[in-house]
Amino acid sequence: MPATTAAKLHRWDDLPRERLNSHLERRLITGTNMMVAHVYFKKGGVVPRHSHHNEQITYVLEGALKFLLGENQDEEVIVRAGEVLTIPPNLPHSAEALEDTLDVDIFNPPREDWLDGSDTYLRG
Repeated sequence: MPATTAAKLHRWDDLPRERLNSHLERRLITGTNMMVAHVYFKKGGVVPRHSHHNEQITYVLEGALKFLLGENQDEEVIVRAGEVLTIPPNLPHSAEALEDTLDVDIFNPPREDWLDGSDTYLRG
């Protein structure tokens, strides 16, 4: 039976960085049902409070992020290099870079707003 899809090798360094604002850039790889991103924060960079139907896993490779979780943003979690935070669908959250940070964000399904540029909460 012939394969309906082909595997594809990606190299982060070959992918363009998308600049979202003065403190935030990213690179994206999207499959059929998942998306993985390298997100580059400068210290003090903020992702404003938002939520989405996508399940999210955030793995910090370098640096540290402070997350505020919940409807009232009353739960604080600091995620440092080597640590992983799982964020269930529809949970409101925000993040602030406590230092220059590189994280890997994984989403299921892929973030349509990231693909079509309608993620205005990150831009500007």
